[in-house]
Amino acid sequence: FDHTHRPSKKRKMKAIFCLLFLSLLCSRLEGFSLLVSPSPKTISSFQGVQLTSRETISSENGLKMMRHRKRVPKLGKPADQRKALLRALTTELIRHGRIKTTLVRARAMRKPVDHMITLGKKGSLHARRQAMAYIYDKSLVHAMFEQAPERYGNRNGGYCRVLKTMPRRGDNAKMAIIELV
Repeated sequence: FDHTHRPSKKRKMKAIFCLLFLSLLCSRLEGFSLLVSPSPKTISSFQGVQLTSRETISSENGLKMMRHRKRVPKLGKPADQRKALLRALTTELIRHGRIKTTLVRARAMRKPVDHMITLGKKGSLHARRQAMAYIYDKSLVHAMFEQAPERYGNRNGGYCRVLKTMPRRGDNAKMAIIELV
């Protein structure tokens, strides 16, 4: 008798499907409750089982669904690296006025760039401190706060333009030029 035997993925899938089907059936019937609820040990034994290409079992709430309508561009990076990348790209765009990057990164940059220019238009001390916390260059923040009100005074948002260019040579990634209007 082998103690290291684990149930196959097919058997796990059947067990998960039965639990979900029973809970759905019981939620539809009024006055009928599920006599046997899955214990945390049962759910934890199914962790990491791949249901489809994007659904997995998690311990917090049982089933983790797909990321429908989630508007945060992940950029294939963890949160700290993604924030640092967007900060660096935003700083360089404000410094140079035009940079070339991938299309996805350019589209993800629009929101923080617009926010920084809006802070520059406000011109208050609080807005200046918020911009200093995000942009890496202190002198760049002071220059932006001097120029933003006169350059973008009559424009309400949409301070940058994304132009598609030819794909990158090495990996055929979609490239774009993002520039300040």
